[in-house]
Amino acid sequence: MVSESFLPTVNGVTTSVVRVLDHLAMRGHEATVIVPAAGSPREYAGFRIHQVPALAYRQFPVGLPNSQVSGLLAAFRPDVLHVASPFLLGAQAIASANRLGVPSVAIYQTDVSGYARRNRLSAASAFAWRLVRWIHEGADLTLAPSTTALADLRAAGVPRLERWGRGVDIERYHPSRRTGAGAADLRARLAPDGETIVGYVGRVAPEKSLERLAELRDIPGMRLAVIGDGPAMPQVVRALDGMPVTFLGALGGDDLADAYAALDLFVHTGTEETFGQTLQEAHASGLPVVAPRAGGPIDLVEPGVDGLLYDPASDSDLRTAVAGLVAAPELRARMGEAGRRRVLGRSWAAICDDLLEFYARVMTDRALAGARI
Repeated sequence: MVSESFLPTVNGVTTSVVRVLDHLAMRGHEATVIVPAAGSPREYAGFRIHQVPALAYRQFPVGLPNSQVSGLLAAFRPDVLHVASPFLLGAQAIASANRLGVPSVAIYQTDVSGYARRNRLSAASAFAWRLVRWIHEGADLTLAPSTTALADLRAAGVPRLERWGRGVDIERYHPSRRTGAGAADLRARLAPDGETIVGYVGRVAPEKSLERLAELRDIPGMRLAVIGDGPAMPQVVRALDGMPVTFLGALGGDDLADAYAALDLFVHTGTEETFGQTLQEAHASGLPVVAPRAGGPIDLVEPGVDGLLYDPASDSDLRTAVAGLVAAPELRARMGEAGRRRVLGRSWAAICDDLLEFYARVMTDRALAGARI
């Protein structure tokens, strides 16, 4: 497995990588992992972690092509290469695997067009998509997490595509936590007068557009909670100045699960999500979700059933959606129950078993192609 991100960096790429590694260990498979050097552990789930040189860019390590990659692949002789969100490091790994005759599965997780739009880089957008096509066309199979991402990749000319979503820990993220001491204590701190708590969970980064939460200013009976940290925190604090908001910082494990359980409504503002893992965690926790009608959330939220999708181009649609649910506790409860039912079949075990089937497919296809030569 070659990943452009790994522990201690926590993001969607890292989360899916460690879950896959957990599953491979549980199923009795062997793996070795190559990641950018950024203080990563030397092993995870019993698997060796190899670090290669990296440069820091906006708080993220960017792995650089290195002769170690080819040598590690040649020494390990894997049956399949898994490349998570490939860029420079992943591109080299795919090329090395092809030279060794090893099939590869590439996981697409970055909204290139959205990033370019936000930064007004139309020329760079065309170049970025050419780069994406160049990287992914070398892989035997590219897996994308949403219908929107699949459509973008098809439009860019990337071949051999399938959809592979993400799992959710339906045991840890559970509505029953709401009655536990951790969630109850947090609710008392966040909403001492019994207000409705609207919360966001995730990185506080420019692409998350958290400044839009200012549109919720002065909604009666509402308090905000922002769970996460990141480079855009100063701008977000300024944008929400004077609002009833609590910044809880980055949380993990049971603390994060309790924080979800303390909320009444989950809101997401970013329009560049290729998936939207926190939306699934919110649903698993029994929360209705309000998110933009863009990218991954389109697949994750059924409007009027388990949440609402708002028009990200509107100046009032987000406020209207949130205000309506803040004023309707019975509707929130019904939507939260529907959201929980929606994710019950998306355990990480089920999702990772699907991934193993994709591995088997590319291995079989490579073997058949070799037999025909």
